[in-house]
Amino acid sequence: MSDITTHGDGAITRVTSKGYSKENTFAGVLSFLRRRYSKDLAGADVVVSGVPLDLATTNRPGTRLGPAGIRAASVDLNWPIYPWGFGPCDRLSVIDYGDCWFDPHRPDTVFDSIVQHARTILASGATMLTLGGDHYVTYPLLHAHAEKFGQPLSLIHFDAHSDTWADDDERSMNHGTMFYKAVRQGLIDPKTSVQIGIRTWNEDFLGINVLGADWVHEHGPAAAAAKALEIVGDRPVYLTFDIDCLDPAFAPGTGTPVPGGLSTAQALSILRRFVPLRLIGMDVVEVSPPYDQSEITALAAALIATEMLCLLSEQRGQQQARTNKP
Repeated sequence: MSDITTHGDGAITRVTSKGYSKENTFAGVLSFLRRRYSKDLAGADVVVSGVPLDLATTNRPGTRLGPAGIRAASVDLNWPIYPWGFGPCDRLSVIDYGDCWFDPHRPDTVFDSIVQHARTILASGATMLTLGGDHYVTYPLLHAHAEKFGQPLSLIHFDAHSDTWADDDERSMNHGTMFYKAVRQGLIDPKTSVQIGIRTWNEDFLGINVLGADWVHEHGPAAAAAKALEIVGDRPVYLTFDIDCLDPAFAPGTGTPVPGGLSTAQALSILRRFVPLRLIGMDVVEVSPPYDQSEITALAAALIATEMLCLLSEQRGQQQARTNKP
């Protein structure tokens, strides 16, 4: 499906939020998947936006450049995706909302800025796909999603780190303590949440189910996906993917890389089995382009984000098939 009125610079010239247009991958205005840049949320099924934050990092910086890097890497995904056989924007109306604005010189205001950004989008009825930024951004996003869908939510969390280290300062910014706060505040239910790819020790995982990297290597992606689906069931689930879940061989451009992680192929294989999930929000975080090599981290993140859209698109297709069934 194509927007035949658009040849190049579809991010600012396309007239629809569905379909695809002819683009030179090496040129033109960059948006995620060349989606139309718009602040008009009417009719949007999915709103992509960036949160260019790296104020909460504990090691290497640079994730403030993550949204731009992921958008740039997505230029080669502007058509049907293997193995789905369709482009997610064939069925879904997807816009790029640009980036969340916040004042980096006033860190105490960042949380509220991200929450309000998310509230505005969620009020339209659209699903959010957020490009980080460091992983702290998921914390205010969870607050906004819990307001919208009720708490506690379930969480599926791909990461090398559990991010459940103790932190009782509600306003502190730390990309390693968000899910400690989320559990303590009742935003997520640990019993129906799962972390995949973990390979750093924590004295207390707070009851969240952990499928560590070694477990995935031993049992395989199919078993990991099946276990995650069993844990979450039909509950509303927020899906967050920290790119350092991948081994540094596949994602060197990140702030806290840890050897022994998942391959890109393993992660994609798990994600592609998540069609049954009741997804209410998604993000891809911790891409740090200054530490990337040949854009391989940004490419992985762009494809992972696109796969998330494919999950929603496949769900839409199955719903339509059931509706049209005689």
